[in-house]
Amino acid sequence: MRVKSLALLWMAPLGFLALFYFYPLGSILQLSFARSAGGAAGALLEALRSVAVREALWFTLWQAALSTLLTLLVGLPGAYLLARYQFRGKSWLMALASVPFVLPTPVVAAAFHALLGPRGWANQLLMSLLQLETPPIAFVNSLAAILAAHVFYNTTIVLRVVGDFWSRLDPRLWQAAQALGASRRQRFLRLTLPLLAPAIAAASLLVFIFDFTSFGVILLLGGPRFATLEVAIYQQATGLFNLPLAAALSLIQLVCTLSLTVIYSRLSARLSRPLSLRPRTYTQQRLRTWRTRLAAGLLAGALLVFFTLPLAALALRSVTSIEARSRLDRPAAPGLTLDYYRELGVNRRGSLFYVTPATAIAISLGYAAATVLLALALGLPVAWALARGGDAPLNRWLDPLLLLPLGTSAVTLGLGFIVALDRPPLDLRASPLLPPLAHTLVAFPFVVRSLAPALRSVRPRLRQAAAVLGASPWQALRRIELPIIGRALLVGAAFAFSISMGEFGATAVIARPEYPTIPIAIYRLLSLPGSLNYGQAMALSAILMAVTAGSILAIDRLRTGEGDEF
Repeated sequence: MRVKSLALLWMAPLGFLALFYFYPLGSILQLSFARSAGGAAGALLEALRSVAVREALWFTLWQAALSTLLTLLVGLPGAYLLARYQFRGKSWLMALASVPFVLPTPVVAAAFHALLGPRGWANQLLMSLLQLETPPIAFVNSLAAILAAHVFYNTTIVLRVVGDFWSRLDPRLWQAAQALGASRRQRFLRLTLPLLAPAIAAASLLVFIFDFTSFGVILLLGGPRFATLEVAIYQQATGLFNLPLAAALSLIQLVCTLSLTVIYSRLSARLSRPLSLRPRTYTQQRLRTWRTRLAAGLLAGALLVFFTLPLAALALRSVTSIEARSRLDRPAAPGLTLDYYRELGVNRRGSLFYVTPATAIAISLGYAAATVLLALALGLPVAWALARGGDAPLNRWLDPLLLLPLGTSAVTLGLGFIVALDRPPLDLRASPLLPPLAHTLVAFPFVVRSLAPALRSVRPRLRQAAAVLGASPWQALRRIELPIIGRALLVGAAFAFSISMGEFGATAVIARPEYPTIPIAIYRLLSLPGSLNYGQAMALSAILMAVTAGSILAIDRLRTGEGDEF
């Protein structure tokens, strides 16, 4: 594809990023550094000299590295099982493994609280069995909680990226190596690992980026003892109002993220190079011996328990009375109850800013619909450019920009929206369009990564045959490429929908009080004392969890299955 055609495809997405990412980010950085006596250099020197900042940076790095290692240890065996074997319930296992990835942080925090918190099921059971007066498991506000939540969130990345690539490797490679006398160990070390190295490295980098920029997990499950760069930015910007230092930390984080995303894009490009790739119907086999069935059953069972136990604890807690007597007008019935769901529509405090859950759900659905339209409109041209342009220099330089919003401080970006988009014709501070724009920045990269592999699978000979028969490029696109990638479009739409429904960080900064989304409503309930508010948070979290699970199940039913990157 010519450079001019590639540039035209990139024009609208780059304009969107320039207007709603670089401009707000540059505005808040400029305003912040302007307040520093020494400018940007002074703020950066202050940050580098600060012991607290160095500790936060060190903790950010090593907790992300440890979380990534643990995620690989959990995900790689599962990736092997899902890539090489067919068994009953496989699609359900993949769907359940993908649900945590798009759940908002308050829901995941509520799930771990319901399972391992002071009032969680594990502590309540142990206190009852051992006749204890205090909870024996101190899980919340610990490093273990941070690591467990990160693994819970990101294991699906390893299953998707590594598993999808592994499932398409031609098994004749191993058959040939075995025929040449290679042992199982030699085949693994000299064949499997080298082939999978780019996929493992790409998945590891992506997991590391998400752990490196972790905010909600640290804040809600780590407690005050732990602080990543993102938490430090939040504390400096909103707690201490030290905008220069917050901007300096954001700049440090942005440089680190940009470096990682450039490496990730290079590794992802290697995954698209032609190897001996085959359809899954050819590479996957059934579990034939009792040993393979037993091993597969144990591994699948362990993954199933890991992904479903916190969510099941959350769902059960939402329909279970927490105390012998609730804060309702009548005593709470022992055992199962729907009181928390009924109370979601009651404004007992008479607050002017109270919004019923039905309204919050409608607002979230509206934001999600707008996000889907924007993300698809921007993602399709970029995916087409990446697929048709291959390893063109323009693609190599611009592709890493797509992941930058994922590694940028949500707090900084939200403040940038408020500062930059405050004058006509871009006075959007009071506009309902602002949250969908922020959600699109997050969903946009996932849409591209869902569409690009499907577009790469379109054989050039089909387009050439259409051209020989007199079809214009637009007719070839409409009648050949779009029908082939139709399922991938639905997958991208489902991803954008799920991400918008669960987005929390940026929305918490820019959303107006009278227009809360479901995650904001959950966070408000979790921040209030009392068992009734806790139960309502569990009920609303269960509703959002059900919506997210339905979207992920739709993704697994619709995805093309031949190399989607997510």
